[in-house]
Amino acid sequence: MTLATSNPLLAPWNTPYGLPPFEATRPEHFRPAFEQALAEQRAEVDAIAASSEPPGFENTVAAFDRSGRLLARLDGYFYNLTSSETSPALQAVERELAPVMAAHNSAIYMHAGVFRRIDQLHARRHELGLTPEQRRLLERVHLDFERAGARLVPEAQARYAAVMERLAELTTRFAQNVLADESNDLLVLKIEAELAGLPEFVRAAARQAAADRGIADAWVITPSRSHIVPFLTFSDRRDLRERAWRAWTSRGEHAGAHDNRPVAREILALRREQARLHGHASYADYALADTMAGGAAAVDELLTKVWEPAKASVERERQALQAMALSRGETLTLEAWDWRYYAEKVRQVRFELDEAEVKPYFPLDRMVEAVFDCAQRLFGVRFVPQPHVKVYHPDVKVYEVRGAGDRLVGIFLHDNYARPTKRSGAWMSSYRIQSRSGGEVTPIVVNNNNFAKGAPGEPTLLSFDDARTLFHEFGHGLHGLLSAVTYERLSGTNVLRDFVELPSQLFEHWLAEPQVLKRHARHCRTGEPIPDELVRRLQAARNFNQGYETVRYTASALVDMAVHAVTGDEVPDIVAFEAAQLERIGMPRGVGMNHRLPHFQHLFAGGGYAAGYYSYLWAEVLDADGFAAFTEAGDAFDPELAARLEAIYSAGDTRDPMELYCEFRGREPAIAALLQQRGLAAAQSG
Repeated sequence: MTLATSNPLLAPWNTPYGLPPFEATRPEHFRPAFEQALAEQRAEVDAIAASSEPPGFENTVAAFDRSGRLLARLDGYFYNLTSSETSPALQAVERELAPVMAAHNSAIYMHAGVFRRIDQLHARRHELGLTPEQRRLLERVHLDFERAGARLVPEAQARYAAVMERLAELTTRFAQNVLADESNDLLVLKIEAELAGLPEFVRAAARQAAADRGIADAWVITPSRSHIVPFLTFSDRRDLRERAWRAWTSRGEHAGAHDNRPVAREILALRREQARLHGHASYADYALADTMAGGAAAVDELLTKVWEPAKASVERERQALQAMALSRGETLTLEAWDWRYYAEKVRQVRFELDEAEVKPYFPLDRMVEAVFDCAQRLFGVRFVPQPHVKVYHPDVKVYEVRGAGDRLVGIFLHDNYARPTKRSGAWMSSYRIQSRSGGEVTPIVVNNNNFAKGAPGEPTLLSFDDARTLFHEFGHGLHGLLSAVTYERLSGTNVLRDFVELPSQLFEHWLAEPQVLKRHARHCRTGEPIPDELVRRLQAARNFNQGYETVRYTASALVDMAVHAVTGDEVPDIVAFEAAQLERIGMPRGVGMNHRLPHFQHLFAGGGYAAGYYSYLWAEVLDADGFAAFTEAGDAFDPELAARLEAIYSAGDTRDPMELYCEFRGREPAIAALLQQRGLAAAQSG
């Protein structure tokens, strides 16, 4: 029996839609399959370099883009599985593969023979009669080689490759350490007194979390955001709020096997060396060279414009919260574990909003219908359930995505629930990327969320913020599904880091549209549409507590930029550095950061956001200004605007992102819409 016939990963995937052979795969299948895939790509790349034909676009650039298809197929399967449904055996394989994959990537992108041919073509790119997409591919691939060290001298290349291998090991360990803390740092509630203040939907989710972990006669609050935020919002037990908050914010900061502090320090040291090998003073300089921002000055300008008005706004919010506490006879200094609790009390009084009243109108199944309906009305795509298709977990739902003329556009997997085998957060990824160069390849896209699952037979209820997250990730999903390009390197979300959040953040806006709410926000018990008065109150409360939310985000972005802008030889202690930076920028007391450095997976777990967390705000300038076009048109589903918007979702990286945006909007974006959207315009003028 050959390896190809004994290993289901190497045999043909005779599965629905070419999905991975989930049921037939075992962890031990991955290493030998990857070894064969790596060898295949090395042979393909060697053949490009050894060609006796003069370098041309098809025999060099397009051939390089087509190389490694088996590797891409395995990569999409394996890393989606280790994020969504991991196990100790898979984690062990992941640790083994991390340096191997990094070494392979360096060997490919430092391949002297291939780069020589690409470099020759790049020098003559204006004379080759290329289409705009072909020239864009040539330019992007050439830059990929340069940024991976292709121009370095051999000794520097060897060191660069070693740095990248070690970084791959460390970022893998960082992510696994966070997951370990999230699995172990559980707040277990045993008696009624510990549940004081918790609405039924919080209790039900906590009861289900306990059942999922085999903990009898208890309620469990996990460090997942969909558990911890409601607990901090409603629990009357200040002592338990503090315990929950400290567990949540100290992930990765515990001495022992899962301590991320030394891991992050070594990552920072290696990134600085990586940048210096490229001739940059800091990693931030290296990372920002290939972004819309272009450099630290533009990022700092944006963050500063938002930071100061956000701080002013948060102080006004603090006064309201402190007054609420005093009105209840509670004299205390507002701490980070208190903010959400008292903010909810103020929101209830000021806007007559109670989360327990709101959530029944946002059951998960209705919100899924809402994102599908908005996609169909904007872009003409339908999501057709395929309940007979089984994938890696019973909770995951599979859909065909069909467009005009019933054409199959792609396959969509929706994985919405939190579980111990899944990393925290929310993200979009691909099992297969759209392309046309080697024949039509339809994408397979997955959205991951971490919503607290309802009890058996009970609906899963979302907060408005949860629903916004659903829309956000679905926007990323559409970016992958609607891709209509020729070459894989330019496909879908393979765009500049500070542009990738535009399609996702822009799609969030449709959730708050009254016509969408009236159509889809229906009571989970009665099916009645959300009352107009409740919609009015939700709209009125849209900017409530935005100073707090903006400070939390912007502080994380500022610390990210600062820690990656260090140029000296000494590697900072990340906890001390974080504290010093927060003091330097005047971090308001009792607010906290979105992500502290010891568990900041965007930065240290290979997510690609190092010196790039600012990109959510950068994209928000675009999305706030962009959705204003629909507001000005008086129709959130204006057909002409929707057609122009689809050009952004379908273009991938075939065009300069600012050109794409200006073609849609008719001009460059203005920051005023962002400040207005976050309720900070008054704070800025004040």
